[in-house]
Amino acid sequence: MKIMFRATVFQAVVPALMIAGDFSPLFNGKDLSGWKLINGKGPGYVVEKGMIVCPADGGGNLYTEKEYFNFVLQFEFRMEPGGNNGIGIRAPQSGDAAYSGMEIQILDHHHARYEGKLKPTQLHGSVYDVFGAKDEGMKPAGQWNREEIVADGRRIKVTLNGKVITDANLDDVKDPAVLKKHPGLARTGGHIGLLGHGTRVEFRKLRIKELP
Repeated sequence: MKIMFRATVFQAVVPALMIAGDFSPLFNGKDLSGWKLINGKGPGYVVEKGMIVCPADGGGNLYTEKEYFNFVLQFEFRMEPGGNNGIGIRAPQSGDAAYSGMEIQILDHHHARYEGKLKPTQLHGSVYDVFGAKDEGMKPAGQWNREEIVADGRRIKVTLNGKVITDANLDDVKDPAVLKKHPGLARTGGHIGLLGHGTRVEFRKLRIKELP
């Protein structure tokens, strides 16, 4: 996300974070093979103890080399207090992923530094600046959270620690100004990215299942 201070297969019959089928790892636990850093800051992203880490003095956009279209993405993340990152989906490797693709917000939005400064579409799990997420399910900073992002056609669904916090139909966006600002809403595929903003955020157990 961009904050000025830088800070129903989908129905309840399918348990959250339990979609069946074969998943492929996005991260080998050892190095960043299969990923490409764009506009890196400082050390960019590093690998520590089986995690992809955006250090506090790092960041930039770390994209998969492969493109993905319809998929289920699962991962775990842990943030320092006030942590700020994002998951780019269907994004090109150029431009701002929040607009040229889509960004699913990763944010410790309960932190005091964000108090009174956020729109509903900037809460954790939002499709940034387009669809707001429910303020549910987030564990305190310093604890691991489990998240699942489903991109299936025009539907984007985000589940955090077993709670569905975003369930959006991209076709519901009718405002010409929003569509012009977010051309990425029309994309059917692209790269998955970790979008760092200069706070420490850790990722592990990244895996993906491609859908028809």
